[in-house]
Amino acid sequence: MGRAFVYVILGGGVAAGYAALEFVRRGISHGELCIISEESVAPYERPALSKGFLLPEDPARLPSFHTCVGANEEMLTPKWYRENGIELVLGTKVKSADVTRKTLLTATGETISYKILIIATGARAIKLEEFEVRGSDAENVCYLRNLADASRLVDVMRSCTGGNAVVVGGGYIGMECTAALVKNQIKVTWVFPGKHCMGRLFTPKIALFYEDYYKSMGVNFIKGTVLTSFENDSGRKVTAVVLKDGRRLPADMVVVGIGIRANTGLFEGQLNMDKGGIKVNGRMQTSNSSVYAVGDVAAFPIKLFGNDVRRLEHVDSARKTARHAVAAIMAPRKTGDLDYLPFFYSRVFTLSWQFYGDNVGEVVHFGDLSSGRFGAYWVDQGRIMGAFLESGSRKEYEAIAKAVKLKATVEDMAKLEREGLEFAFQVSQRAMQESGLVLERLTPCAWHASAAAAAALSIAAFAYWYDWWRPIW
Repeated sequence: MGRAFVYVILGGGVAAGYAALEFVRRGISHGELCIISEESVAPYERPALSKGFLLPEDPARLPSFHTCVGANEEMLTPKWYRENGIELVLGTKVKSADVTRKTLLTATGETISYKILIIATGARAIKLEEFEVRGSDAENVCYLRNLADASRLVDVMRSCTGGNAVVVGGGYIGMECTAALVKNQIKVTWVFPGKHCMGRLFTPKIALFYEDYYKSMGVNFIKGTVLTSFENDSGRKVTAVVLKDGRRLPADMVVVGIGIRANTGLFEGQLNMDKGGIKVNGRMQTSNSSVYAVGDVAAFPIKLFGNDVRRLEHVDSARKTARHAVAAIMAPRKTGDLDYLPFFYSRVFTLSWQFYGDNVGEVVHFGDLSSGRFGAYWVDQGRIMGAFLESGSRKEYEAIAKAVKLKATVEDMAKLEREGLEFAFQVSQRAMQESGLVLERLTPCAWHASAAAAAALSIAAFAYWYDWWRPIW
């Protein structure tokens, strides 16, 4: 028993939805494309889970965040897939793959063959069980990676209103889930081993701003330690978290965000690997010419970084690598190597930041951190390599992105600190003038006003999960 398709996308996350839309726009015929997913729903915007689904008021629910609404594209509901002749094989696990024979074998014993395969298997949350943490299988220990996780987390939160939560891990999930728990009237203790939150990106000065803000919202921080075990009651629920330094934290629920691992298992020994993922070229093509990889699972060369191979765990990379892979498949002679500007963002409480590039080199902070209107540049060998901005407007984010994309030259670090955003606008202005366009500049006063307006707008629940100028999920 089996089926055959021209194109198969393995994985039903963000990348799958954006790839499907690109295939349709490029004119595939009905019956040529199949998407295989372990989840039981059509591809959706995964960041909505932490930014909207967990909210206590007007929470995001499907179908409102199916792909590709996160980039202001059409919403790809199950009906859309049917109308475009795309087969959704949902709730289906693939237990083996043979890239030589171009076949996938499902857990039910069906063989699905293809001519071209796009691997969009994403990544899985690292579980405490992998570290043999005693009691970590309790029903009130939660993770957040997919819709089922989010639904479970909501149920647990509803049973813990007014109670105590311990959040483990200092990254994205820790930061965004802590904010959601607070909004659900749950007291939070946030535990992580680093000296400050978001240690892979934030400088100590930037982290201090966010940590002070979280403290003002009632969050308690415990840094520099990890949990070693849980105390559980007779019903297998966690009642306390035990830390390595000996502290015991009462807990009605626990949220764990300690990282992810790319889902490469089906292809190890068959495709080249790098950076914990599947290695691809600038066209997202693997070591097997009929197989492409996109999203979290793909390790691809970044032109901006001298073609250094990176594996980027973010929605923007998933969207753009997916679209580029389809372009390379459908129009190979017209498609060159992907020229990608790494981009990361988050929204918590009334705060919203964006980062572009790489956080290497010397850091120059600018603006007023005490007021929440600030940013930073990373400068390496006299060039802008990365830029961060809190509470910016669309034009401001575009300006710092342009400065990074052009690797703008910095001659005076003190002057860069004084100019702050104005430096990025000057770079963008010159670039626009060279191309015959004019960029509207914002004065520092205008920046302050627009930042305040953005903060005010983001108070609303809808703006919290659906960005006020573009839904960058």
